[in-house]
Amino acid sequence: SRVLLGNRRFLEEKGYAVGELEATAERLAREGRTLLFVAVDGAVLGVIGVADVVRPEAAAVVKELESLGLEVCMVTGDGWEPARAVAEEVGIKTVFAEVLPAQKAEVVKSLQAAGKKVAMVGDGINDAPALAQADLGVAMGTGTDVAIETADVTLSRGDLTLVPAAIRLSRATMRVIKQNLAWAFGYNALLVPVAAGALYPALGILVDPMYAAAAMALSSVSVVSNSLRLRRFRPKRG
Repeated sequence: SRVLLGNRRFLEEKGYAVGELEATAERLAREGRTLLFVAVDGAVLGVIGVADVVRPEAAAVVKELESLGLEVCMVTGDGWEPARAVAEEVGIKTVFAEVLPAQKAEVVKSLQAAGKKVAMVGDGINDAPALAQADLGVAMGTGTDVAIETADVTLSRGDLTLVPAAIRLSRATMRVIKQNLAWAFGYNALLVPVAAGALYPALGILVDPMYAAAAMALSSVSVVSNSLRLRRFRPKRG
């Protein structure tokens, strides 16, 4: 006997018709299930409806990402009905469904062509091309080695709450970097000329080299101390 198991597209490419199972397939699809058809010796004999278990933190993570000013999209190989069901449950408004593995990178390219900066979160082998194409690739720590090697950022655990936490940390880091640059530039622009004797012709003031060295060390200590504030960063708990 020849047994085939796959989605509708796979069976249709092999020349099989769903036939009498169409009504059952439509009912399962409306329930948000992904359909797998079973064919034996040229006839489609059954349909299996499987459903993804949505992570309990997913809806809260989507809401937090949107509060950060980000647009959340879902890219999946599942059919439109189950994809819409999951998206509605977690609050995602933009869905790309029935996307083949090789097409995920094309979806990222289309978003980039529209002028968007794209961060891709994935954990599977099929996600690797899209992770590489994205402006920022984020792999889950529990994902495949290929995804982890391809991504720019690897989260330590398979916890979705770490995604917005990583974004908050990166933004806090950039703020500190800008503060340090502004402080160091202003500090040196003001005191280096003084240390070089700029005030001597007008006011007769010369800075002792020991004090100048101490002032330079103080600048470095200030920058390091400001950077150490990041150690107090704690991700929000849902």
